[in-house]
Amino acid sequence: MEPNRIATLDGPTLALDDTGLAALEASMRGPLLTPRSAGYDEARRIWNGMIDRRPAVIARCLGTADVMACVRFAAAHRLLTAVRGGGHNIAGSAMCDGGLVIDLSLMRSVQVDPEARTARVEPGALLSDLDREAQAHGLAVPLGINSTTGVAGLTLGGGFGWLSRSLGMTVDSLTGAEMVTADGRRLRVDADRHAELLWGLRGGGANLGVVTAFDFALHPVGPQVFAGLIVHPLSQAADLLRRYRHLAAAAPDALTVWVVMRSAPPLPFLPPEAHGTPVLVFALCHSGTVEQAERDVAPLLALGAPVGVHVGAMPFAAWQAAFDPLLTPGARNYWKSHNFTALDDGLIDLLVDNAMRLPSPQSEIFIAQLGGAASRPAPDATAYPHRDAAYVMNVHTRWTDPADDAGCIAWARAFSDATAPFATGGVYVNFIPGDEDRVAGAYGANYDRLAALKATWDPTNLFRQNQNVPPATRPSLKTA
Repeated sequence: MEPNRIATLDGPTLALDDTGLAALEASMRGPLLTPRSAGYDEARRIWNGMIDRRPAVIARCLGTADVMACVRFAAAHRLLTAVRGGGHNIAGSAMCDGGLVIDLSLMRSVQVDPEARTARVEPGALLSDLDREAQAHGLAVPLGINSTTGVAGLTLGGGFGWLSRSLGMTVDSLTGAEMVTADGRRLRVDADRHAELLWGLRGGGANLGVVTAFDFALHPVGPQVFAGLIVHPLSQAADLLRRYRHLAAAAPDALTVWVVMRSAPPLPFLPPEAHGTPVLVFALCHSGTVEQAERDVAPLLALGAPVGVHVGAMPFAAWQAAFDPLLTPGARNYWKSHNFTALDDGLIDLLVDNAMRLPSPQSEIFIAQLGGAASRPAPDATAYPHRDAAYVMNVHTRWTDPADDAGCIAWARAFSDATAPFATGGVYVNFIPGDEDRVAGAYGANYDRLAALKATWDPTNLFRQNQNVPPATRPSLKTA
């Protein structure tokens, strides 16, 4: 792709000079970057180091007006268009080869109203940005577990983490949004205005437009929570998982316990001889009082013979960033995922067997515990439908040498295939890699309703650089 040409949705490329790019640049506060621009290579880097795409233009937006100008420009010329928020998506949808990237990563404002318990969050904000501002007032939104994740992508896919059992999915706290539609209009969306569109934003991905502000309800949390890690030798994993599933089923909503199987990182509370050995880790967070937490966590602490324990009261914002050192940007990553309603014996055997054969030292299998408040809304209450998922498995392969690509990816695929018979068939949309088409499984019975919304708000499928839901042939009616 020559750097002075730009890809279209129809196949042929256009000369950039013929598109009126100079006029777009003049209308924006933020800069336009091309392959000749200083900072271009840095701007096209995203979290997954496997993604190496070269857009023709990166438009670094500073506000809604910039986004409106970019969308109108893309629509007028039918340009291949990607939208970047935090750039954390495993499939690399934030970047496209040869097209236009609408880059929102400089829009990171977070405004908290502690009296109303609300937050307005721009689409480039990271979880750490929202946590920092909300926790200053002892408030939080249920978000993910890696503080460098973008709020926008997490939210638009559904969003879950340490607080989801007590407070629900991220989208359950989304009360409204400002967005730019495929025809370049600014739209205010909430329960009273375009309620059906708000339904679609609650888990429907980036299919419906470009969100320029998210409005969240905030909840009292912390600032101290009871959290930490219990580390066991992987040789105990089969027995531990069979006992864990009973404790998890009886756990109060305030307690969340995830399972991680991997090589032990050099954590300071582990003996040196345990570093690099295969381990099973119980990662827990309790959002109640310390007294409640100590009582509820005691049965978990009584399991097995751990090689290291580090649990206690700590700042919630610190716990939100605890896994950041294991998830730094730039490594090569490939994921496979399933939802489960239970941890059957056969599934546990497969988990343990494959955890003994991880393809790289950085790879891991994690099991996220859901249920509780995340399971209580009806499956059609939001575009995110998986209210029956008691556990979400992410098979997370991670490595640095491109020579290891084939081996790591093949291992993840084989493991995913082996565990599929135990799964619901549903999948969390944010965990789908770029080579896998499971969008129907991501939305289940909500798919047709989402496709009808797509036909109304993006009938030409301008926003297709995502886990795409093509527009239905018969559009729905726009809501007032």
